[in-house]
Amino acid sequence: MKTTAIPAVALLALAGCTDVTFYHKPGVAVGRAQTDTTDCEVEALQKAPVANQIRQEPPIYYPGRTVCDPSGNCWTTPGYWVEGGIYTVDVNRELRARVMDMCMAGKGYAPVTLPRCSPNVAASVPKRPTTTLPQLTPQSCVIRHDDGSWQIVSPVTASSQG
Repeated sequence: MKTTAIPAVALLALAGCTDVTFYHKPGVAVGRAQTDTTDCEVEALQKAPVANQIRQEPPIYYPGRTVCDPSGNCWTTPGYWVEGGIYTVDVNRELRARVMDMCMAGKGYAPVTLPRCSPNVAASVPKRPTTTLPQLTPQSCVIRHDDGSWQIVSPVTASSQG
């Protein structure tokens, strides 16, 4: 099995327990991938800067209701309005992501998504971060080690070992 460290920029994406998406280019040094990613992040931020807008959800009206007692006396409670929540949205977020993707594609990277490795796979692989991104296979997965390091595990089949 071949293992490698994931570039530091991908670490934020790896914090949860879900699949991991990051930019990948087989054979590229991890340091080069980090530099390319940072360059593209800066370019994307320059071309599509943060543009926060404050917005408000529409208010909601709750109509009154009629209540009657056993004697047949009825009354109606008044309706009332509840203000909509206020939130902030970065209107350039999606554009910035597209600029980032185009920049990384121009450097030969592609976004890939890998699942987390099973505990059995994680236990069977030596902790051996490398400096080069590996070729990926359909069985490739990601491991997070206790010391905070990450590895991509790309199983090699007997037929592909030559």
